[in-house]
Amino acid sequence: MDETSVQLLCPECAKDWQLGPSELPGASELFHCPNCHASRLTAEFTRTDRDLQTLKQLG
Repeated sequence: MDETSVQLLCPECAKDWQLGPSELPGASELFHCPNCHASRLTAEFTRTDRDLQTLKQLG
């Protein structure tokens, strides 16, 4: 069974990638870009509102 994924976009370096919600911290917790190591709330890395909702529901 394929897990739903959350599309991510770094607001600083514009790296884009996707991870499963279970691989991410909560929306209001700190997350670090694997490319430039920027630290922001995980919610700020979600590409769309739908990705944010997926993270909140399944994370």
